[in-house]
Amino acid sequence: MAHLTIYDPPFAGLAGREPEKLFDRIPTPCYVMDEARLKANAQCLGALARRSGCRVLLAQKAFSNYDFYPLLAEDLAGTEASGLYEARLGREQMADREVHVFCGAYREDEFDELLAYADHIVFNSIHQLKKFGPKGRACGKSLGLRINPECSTQEGHAIYDPCAPGSRMGVTRAVWDREMDEETLSLLEGLHFHTLCEQNADALQTTLDAVEERFGDVLPRMQWLNMGGGHHITRPDYDLPLLESCIRHAQQLWDVTVYLEPGEAVALNAGYLVSRVLDIVENGGIRIAILDASAACHMPDVLEMPYQPPVYQASVENNEAGDRYRLAGPTCLAGDVIGDYTFARPLQEGDLVLFGDMAIYTTCKNNTFNGMPLPNIWKLDGEGGLTRLTDFGYETFRERLGR
Repeated sequence: MAHLTIYDPPFAGLAGREPEKLFDRIPTPCYVMDEARLKANAQCLGALARRSGCRVLLAQKAFSNYDFYPLLAEDLAGTEASGLYEARLGREQMADREVHVFCGAYREDEFDELLAYADHIVFNSIHQLKKFGPKGRACGKSLGLRINPECSTQEGHAIYDPCAPGSRMGVTRAVWDREMDEETLSLLEGLHFHTLCEQNADALQTTLDAVEERFGDVLPRMQWLNMGGGHHITRPDYDLPLLESCIRHAQQLWDVTVYLEPGEAVALNAGYLVSRVLDIVENGGIRIAILDASAACHMPDVLEMPYQPPVYQASVENNEAGDRYRLAGPTCLAGDVIGDYTFARPLQEGDLVLFGDMAIYTTCKNNTFNGMPLPNIWKLDGEGGLTRLTDFGYETFRERLGR
């Protein structure tokens, strides 16, 4: 794998620009959201919806930078939330669109407020459907139940596999047969499954076959089917015709409205984390560049998933020509390591290190461990202009810890 350039997807939004000059004038570390790339992703999803008749939602758990919601709303049907606060954000910031919510378990002291924001409410258990469903229906909400088709299509990353053995996500057919009754079934208007993570349409096709096998007898009674997220629809090699075939199969077989709720696909390759080298140390022949950005604080999926993010003008390959460095953060966590990269030239203190695909699972998951400041968020517009959207500082850190 050669050194990544602006011709590679994570940095394609910078084509025609010089990143070193573009980002030279903003303090690091910071996140930069690429407005043009976000718009291109949204247009791709909107075109899919128009061709297939499905409805596409923004899964806010991956991207919830609401300054861009007006831009996305032109092509999306609404938002998907994982709880009360995201549901409120979707209702406030994309007010004329649908708000869907799924939560592993709802709190009784929050449910009445949730009813003020959500249009669709999906339950994770038949018990909670029985407990909260009648109130939801009385308020005119469309109710759904998450099912578990027990069809794992992922290899590795078990933490993100809702179909892993013992998963708490969704109702299996065995539980359905044991707990479902006609009165409870009458509350339902839809079923929901979410089994994918950064996958192509072939994994959806496999999953849909399992859904048909296990729940095909129930679906004719439903009005909608939500196929969840994890669809990498805006990736260059994604099989859109196969996805559309899956959507039409469900529409024709069960006469349902199909929903998709991608998160990553909305903001894929539409953001950057801009950092600089603070110091370079050496241990056992390994050169370690300590950055002002942290894996633990600013890109936690690097440690949680784990994965190695793309870096501009660098390669993860050890046999690539150039200079090899281990990139690491400045915190006291020994494992605050981003990964080993080969750069086209030697690194020096003050050099720019630019991470790609940083719009997703970053700003919504970052933290202030060690008193690390939250990186400010900037907007990159189509003309190359940069606008700061946030003003994080010491008060942001302090207010999370007390009054």
